[in-house]
Amino acid sequence: MATYRVLLSDALAPQGTQALRSHPELEVEIRTGLGARELAEVIAPYHALIIRSATKVTREVIEAARNLKVVGRAGVGVDNVDLESATRRGIVVMNSPSGNTVTTAEHTIAMLLALARRIPAADQALRSGRWERGKFTGVEVCNKVLGVIGLGNIGRVVADRAMGLKMRVIGADPIVTPEAASKLGIELVTLDELLARADFITVHTPLSPQTKGLIGDAAFAKMKPGVRVINCARGGIIDEQALVRALHEGKVAGAALDVFTREPLPADDPLLAAPNVVATPHLGAATDEAQTQVAVDIAQQVVDYLLHGIVRHAVNLPALSPKELEAIKPHLRLAEKLGSLAAQLIKDAPEKVSISFGGEAANLNPEPIVAAALKGLLSRFLEKTLNYVNAPFIARERGIKVTESRSREATDYVDNLTLDVSGAGSSLRVTGAVVGSRGLRLIGIDGFHFEAVPEGHFLVLHNRDVPGVVGAIGTVLGGEGINIAGLDLGRDRVGGMAMSLVSVDEPVSPEVIERLKTIPAITSAATISL
Repeated sequence: MATYRVLLSDALAPQGTQALRSHPELEVEIRTGLGARELAEVIAPYHALIIRSATKVTREVIEAARNLKVVGRAGVGVDNVDLESATRRGIVVMNSPSGNTVTTAEHTIAMLLALARRIPAADQALRSGRWERGKFTGVEVCNKVLGVIGLGNIGRVVADRAMGLKMRVIGADPIVTPEAASKLGIELVTLDELLARADFITVHTPLSPQTKGLIGDAAFAKMKPGVRVINCARGGIIDEQALVRALHEGKVAGAALDVFTREPLPADDPLLAAPNVVATPHLGAATDEAQTQVAVDIAQQVVDYLLHGIVRHAVNLPALSPKELEAIKPHLRLAEKLGSLAAQLIKDAPEKVSISFGGEAANLNPEPIVAAALKGLLSRFLEKTLNYVNAPFIARERGIKVTESRSREATDYVDNLTLDVSGAGSSLRVTGAVVGSRGLRLIGIDGFHFEAVPEGHFLVLHNRDVPGVVGAIGTVLGGEGINIAGLDLGRDRVGGMAMSLVSVDEPVSPEVIERLKTIPAITSAATISL
């Protein structure tokens, strides 16, 4: 019997569908052509949704998807998915970024050359019976400056192919270092410098609130006269009305566009009447090889997530390679346990959370580990289901300030995490360590030192450091038939205050907790489960 139901709402290459159906745990259904309202009406029983660009996964669809765990986009762009709503609900949104990288880059180069040599217009004139050699004089691309906005997978391949045409490539990208760009043969510049220097400009960024209308009137004003622009990324990055104005004014000598704000592009769109425009109907990924690859890629990613919990190419989770994920798995478990422990001991709702990475842990990617700690912490305060996707989002939404720090100073444990949580009137610090390749240890609570395995049920007792406390605890628990599995003690000084961490085989009832509080030396008692 199938465990998960998967809906394909856009056409997928047969190889992708077959990859899904080869797993008996999956029940695969194909229902294409659904509008957002229709999709919202049918989405409830499905655990996975696989789409291309036609399906709109709106907030209403997400709200109706009570069982949905993952949305898989066969392709790169996910602007047709309400990421905020999906993240809030803890739904993983994946894309398949590498399957159409070469195909889209090649289309970009083809558009660049078609624009430079005015090939579409010349072809149309010849087919209409006109031999107009002088009318279609073009420009060489050799030794011209190509400005690449966005140096991700596709932007880098475009740059590589352009260098093969002997173009000089400059690039703008906020998260690429000059050293990384230099290794690729790209001169890294600011966006303003790129706009001012480039003879050809191509955009390869996602569509986001930050990039929508990125190339508009202000950007065109900074460009040199006669510049040519190409967009094979996402419609909306270039302000189409501003582009039409720049084309008619002659500031822009030509534009090559594969993507548009409105798709399909209406026949009366002003872009089609503007001079020197080469337009194709969103063909960047339209090759046999790319269609097959993205279908197989997204199918396997969805299978891996549903059946094995492996996340690859999630756009609302930190990017991790399989090797990185394997390396940080024990830290994810430790962080979640520390968060859960803190939530059970702190008296107030958390307002500030700080996570410190010590020793070897300081070399790890912090984002997923922070997410794990927040998941463990907030799960104790909120009824809604939390996971690594929505925990950081919900923390921000609730106004919880989250910070992180690193320390490589030598300690007794070479790989440790410390979680500080504070609320309106209380605070707590808990520390854990990874020992060996997989072992976890709880090594500190509010300055009291332990070495306990953070699994199972515990009593956490504050007491004055006087003789007889352990015996009294054992008497109470023994009288209730509760077996002590382990005992860890920590104290601030001889005769001062101490903390007892008592591992028990079963949860301790509130009535037993109250009895323990009657022991004269005990100042507080609580029970936790990890």
